Amino acid sequence: MTDILDPERRSALMGRIRGTHTKPERVLRSLLWAAGLRYRLHAKTPVGRPDIVFVGPRVAVFVDGCFWHGCPHHYVRPRSRVEYWSGRLAENVSRDRRQTATLRASGWRVVRVWEHAVFTEPDAVIARVAAAVRGDSDGVDVSREVVVRVDELDAEARIERRVIEAFDDPSRRREVVGRRVTAKWKPPRTT
Repeated sequence: MTDILDPERRSALMGRIRGTHTKPERVLRSLLWAAGLRYRLHAKTPVGRPDIVFVGPRVAVFVDGCFWHGCPHHYVRPRSRVEYWSGRLAENVSRDRRQTATLRASGWRVVRVWEHAVFTEPDAVIARVAAAVRGDSDGVDVSREVVVRVDELDAEARIERRVIEAFDDPSRRREVVGRRVTAKWKPPRTT
């Protein structure tokens, strides 16, 4: 399927996607503040500027978008420029893993949460961050999985193969074959 927008319009549209201060980030920040947790935004760490940083206890919190970071429930394979988007997904997952490993090696605790979790399970997200800040936890979600590749197997029947790996251990990999996933995550509208 070809893109319905010309390259200039597509580029302008994609350029408007926020990288910081997204709705899930803002919601999480207000929940953390209400829970009495004080943080800094995008403070410098050994590998960049995480979304939320607790400097004293050395905790970095990343709010990962379902599309950009390969959520196993909501990642939807784009229909155009397949090679580009496949490479972009692999690059993002690889960078996330490197950042997490480097921060941990530097003595930081890293909490990575999916954008949808901020809305669907806010209490669990706050509990994970609070535990990491208190030092009760290393912040790691050992069950976290990421989509690293999606291949179209049958366009007419809309069948695809999703390759899903454990975030901390890429050798733990599974493949899921089924109908094309189209359940994009959309945050609830506020009035």
